[in-house]
Amino acid sequence: MTVAVTIEDAVKTFGPHRALSGISLKIEPGELVALLGPSGSGKTTLLRSVAGLEQLDTGHILFDGVDAAQVPVRFRGIGFVFQQYALFRHMSVADNIAYGLRSRARATRPSEAEIRRRVEELLALVQLEGYGGRFPAQLSGGQRQRVALARALAIEPKVLLLDEPFGALDALVRKELRAWLRALHDQTGHTTLFVTHDQEEALELADRVVVMSQGRIEQVGTPDDVYDRPATPDVFGFMGASSRLPVSVGEGLVRAGGDVVAAPVEAVPEGRGLLFVRPHDITVSMAGTPGADGVVRGFRRHGATRLLEVEVGGGLVEANVAPAVRVPVGTKVSVRFDRARLFPDAGGAVDCRPPKAHQIGEYAI
Repeated sequence: MTVAVTIEDAVKTFGPHRALSGISLKIEPGELVALLGPSGSGKTTLLRSVAGLEQLDTGHILFDGVDAAQVPVRFRGIGFVFQQYALFRHMSVADNIAYGLRSRARATRPSEAEIRRRVEELLALVQLEGYGGRFPAQLSGGQRQRVALARALAIEPKVLLLDEPFGALDALVRKELRAWLRALHDQTGHTTLFVTHDQEEALELADRVVVMSQGRIEQVGTPDDVYDRPATPDVFGFMGASSRLPVSVGEGLVRAGGDVVAAPVEAVPEGRGLLFVRPHDITVSMAGTPGADGVVRGFRRHGATRLLEVEVGGGLVEANVAPAVRVPVGTKVSVRFDRARLFPDAGGAVDCRPPKAHQIGEYAI
């Protein structure tokens, strides 16, 4: 059974520090939601508050409309998976998984035969058949995390909470477990809330992403929403690689240091703003071709591409180029922003495109 989780005006302070500043959020039954943000943004405090491990100063957390504060933690139906596994080292894998069931009061405790059946079922679910007799020290990090997840699922929770579940694992194992966890969620359908600071992890796993900063929610949306249409400069800067330029807007054009670099797709008040652009949305070509004037200031290998650092309009941007490209520092180039996002001082956010021929001739496409 899954439930809706509703958070209403949640406030939590630790001394002078306000960890949560009036957070409101609704998680639908069976939804997988990521809490994403930098360290100190309040995401773990929010998760622990839902679990009952932290008490809110003000506000409410509701499970299907029932105030969780009125329900003892052990009866909330919460499965919690910690970053560091928190397995009992002196217990076998099977006993770790069975711990929550055996800890129940006698009246609600399953029979030993039912507990063994449930453990075997969960070992198969997390792809660890035959590992029940091993101890945590005999497992890899990825296997331990799957045992921790099986233990959380053993009590048949209404809500599954995961706090940086893959943070202690190496990159390759994290990637494998992300795909496995998404498939597992689709199979079990638990209402799931997980904390991460890894943007790629949130985009790959979640139905919706909640981007947090300084105890507040900056944006809530699908992975496409928060990546392609960031609502604030903080969200854009946190969601993947990007460059930003202080700009001015006038006559339907965006200028950086006096150079025309983009044009808004809709009317924007004149004045100052910030222009954000991602490396894959920048085209760098030979000087004299359409685009703003730029000068190469550095380059480095970055996975399957090479990152070119280019000075444009008094600022620096990073552009993806083919790994075979070698451009000496100091080379003059032309730079075109194929897509960018403008945040005017007046507020809001607007997509931008390269200037059109009728707007300014020398930037004709």
